[in-house]
Amino acid sequence: MIGLGRFGASLDAELMSESVDVLGLDRNPDIVQRYADDFTNIAVVDSTDPVALKQLGLDAFDHVVVGIGSDLESSVLTTSVLVELGIRNVWVKATSRQHGRILERVGAHHVVLPEHDMGERVAHLVLGTRMLDYVEFDHSFAMAKAPTPGELVGIDLKSSRVRSRYDVTIVAVQHVGGSFDFADLDTVLAEGDVLIVAGRTRAVERFAAQQ
Repeated sequence: MIGLGRFGASLDAELMSESVDVLGLDRNPDIVQRYADDFTNIAVVDSTDPVALKQLGLDAFDHVVVGIGSDLESSVLTTSVLVELGIRNVWVKATSRQHGRILERVGAHHVVLPEHDMGERVAHLVLGTRMLDYVEFDHSFAMAKAPTPGELVGIDLKSSRVRSRYDVTIVAVQHVGGSFDFADLDTVLAEGDVLIVAGRTRAVERFAAQQ
């Protein structure tokens, strides 16, 4: 993990919770000192220096995440160095679509825009007031967490013809007081059930707007 800001620290916490060993790198000694106990290993390094990264053995890593956000030049140069080292999966945080396009041109395998993605997600939750959660996989496909529309209460999914009527698929159902489970054609929806719905973005939005 290169760049130990909020994004890097949060990602590290999630990876460590999954028992993944994480090497944290940052050029700021104060930041490295702050997170010294949070990473499997941690070091102060200039990530734009290919010799320094090679000495740390980064060319043997399968995944490297670049979380540098405030310094565009360092982000791009670091990404370029990692690609030249032959790392198979270089994940890079971008602060804008233009930044992301530049990263893709220098060889980044995966570009993420956390602020943009979160803003997009919250916008859908604000506009689709019945949505409880929302994930968009690209501009044409999404999944949403939404309450069961009143007209579907007491009807099994086969009879409800949700797929043909709304052009969405109900993937999972959480009955009141229970946990999520996969839905099938015999699943009967009840008032208060929470659904996971998948489909084209506009279709999911329309379904979640049903009362």
